[in-house]
Amino acid sequence: MKAFVVEKYGKDGVRAAEVPEPSVGDRDVLVRVSAASINPLDKMVRNGEFKQLLKYKPPFVLGHDVAGVVTRVGSAVRGFEVGDEVYARPRDLRIGGFAEYIAIDMDDVAPKPVSLTPQEAAAVPLVALAAWQVLVDQAHVKPGQKVLVHAGAGGLGSTVIQLAKHLGATVATTASAHSEKLVKSLGADVVVDYKTEDFSKVLSGFDLVLDAVGGANLEKSLTVLKPGGLAVSVVGPPDAGFARQLGAPSFLGLVMNVLSRKIRKRAKALGVRYQFFFMQANGSQLRELGALYDSGKLRPVIDRTFPFDQTLEAMAYVEQGRTTAGKVVVSMTPDSN
Repeated sequence: MKAFVVEKYGKDGVRAAEVPEPSVGDRDVLVRVSAASINPLDKMVRNGEFKQLLKYKPPFVLGHDVAGVVTRVGSAVRGFEVGDEVYARPRDLRIGGFAEYIAIDMDDVAPKPVSLTPQEAAAVPLVALAAWQVLVDQAHVKPGQKVLVHAGAGGLGSTVIQLAKHLGATVATTASAHSEKLVKSLGADVVVDYKTEDFSKVLSGFDLVLDAVGGANLEKSLTVLKPGGLAVSVVGPPDAGFARQLGAPSFLGLVMNVLSRKIRKRAKALGVRYQFFFMQANGSQLRELGALYDSGKLRPVIDRTFPFDQTLEAMAYVEQGRTTAGKVVVSMTPDSN
């Protein structure tokens, strides 16, 4: 089958290749890929940023989001049959959406939302799971709370705005003036133009900030939290909880704590909290999220669709910051662009 494979870590390490179809374990479903989507995590894994924790052995197929059709099921699989349309964020060390076929553990797979096309469904799993796991599992967002999400027009931000609003929160976001209409249509109550305004000067009293920018933006985010509030970052610095989540040796947890010591110390001085976040595959959560997409509570935002043969171009498009809103999708069907 054709796939896009990381041959070596680094910017130029991915190439198109012919590789064997994946073997199918007892708990696996084999999915013929209809579409996949590009995530910042693809670049990070390609560059080897997590190679001490996620021990991929090149060559391996890249791609963290997939939608497609089940073509085979393992002997222990229950709940899925050949012909089912599904979507998934395969678990770490078993990624591989940039390929014609992928074998996925049945616990990571869910039926594709009926209302979404395969291309729309492929844009959903990673960002929807991340939004759910931050807002519901980690922060326990309740009606009336205040949530700030940075980069609200992005793939993650646009999903977080919608889910936070569904949970009853008041939602603020940073975005460009160009994106203001979009993020308001998704449910943002307050929009701060990051090009002309300093959000830390105009916002205060927030229960949760979700940061996908990092650096000085993260440090300023701590100042808009109310006492006891939580800042969650998806770009780091990582903390010991991340090492525990991946089952890494305890010494790596100590290393992570050193990396995040400055921001944790700053948070403590302000009477707030900081946590790093790294999402986990979860098919049962994707089922719940699928119901929210089918009911119209959530909708995918797609910037552009590329044909599968142009997966490298799609990755470059995202990496160069050319995306204006939402996700970039690669599709097996040539007429979907």
